[in-house]
Amino acid sequence: MTLACLPQTQCPLQRQVSLAEFTTLGVGGSAEWLVEPRTVAELQAAYTWAQAQELPITVLGAGSNLLVSDRGVPGLVISTKHLRYLKSDLETGQLTVGAGYPLPRLAHHVAKLGWHGLEWMVGIPGTVGGAVVMNAGAHGGCAAERLVSAVILEPDGTLAVVSARELGYAYRTSCLQETQRLVLQATWQLEPGHDPAQVKAATQKHLSDRLRTQPYDFPNCGSVFRNPPAQTAGWLIEQTGLKGYQIGRAQVSEKHANFILNCGGATAMDVYRLIRHVQRAVADRWSVWLHPEVKLIGDFA
Repeated sequence: MTLACLPQTQCPLQRQVSLAEFTTLGVGGSAEWLVEPRTVAELQAAYTWAQAQELPITVLGAGSNLLVSDRGVPGLVISTKHLRYLKSDLETGQLTVGAGYPLPRLAHHVAKLGWHGLEWMVGIPGTVGGAVVMNAGAHGGCAAERLVSAVILEPDGTLAVVSARELGYAYRTSCLQETQRLVLQATWQLEPGHDPAQVKAATQKHLSDRLRTQPYDFPNCGSVFRNPPAQTAGWLIEQTGLKGYQIGRAQVSEKHANFILNCGGATAMDVYRLIRHVQRAVADRWSVWLHPEVKLIGDFA
């Protein structure tokens, strides 16, 4: 329900909006308040309004790595999916992209230019902002690898340019996690001058590999658990005999055990209980505690 616009903007301020449609899992309750800014000025206005109302802020990109509680999310939820600008410097090979730009579209764009470096992105159903925060990766590549800098909206509403070195990158993590700092855009240094046909072929191979080995037939949030040092999470879950295991309408994928599917009508609590069951079962069998890659938002008590 739209009540008004953010002060001094034309950005609608919506109340009690279901977040199920904002996540790839298709589950979750409502946002107390929701905005979908299209400009940096609207984004800053959203921060200012939330702080004036003393409301917590939650940021959503493509919603591909999230599990939103059935009880919803208090405060203001900001969707960055409309921040989709892109600038390619044909001389230097630098690429500057807005936080809401989809990763698969970005991979195809640079492949057509004959630029090497982002082929791994093609099968990840996320956005640039989420990739920078989570250090998303696949096929041996990751967001941190060629990142030059990112523009960050600080909690006080000011903008800051930070280098990749300052973001504390490690496997699937950065110092931006669990903070109120919001990625607005990212700049990568790529390798121009390659044959576009070869880059497109490599990109398509990555996509084909993911389509062959990962489930795309039911809604899911991507890889649920981070890989521990010795084995992959999927192998541990499969060897524990959990492929196909189901709680409610949430199921461990038969195709890839590190994916949990919404088989139709699943609740966030179904998914949450299944995550905990997998963790306990793998720990009992292998003495390894799997840490979620998916981010939990809201109350799951």
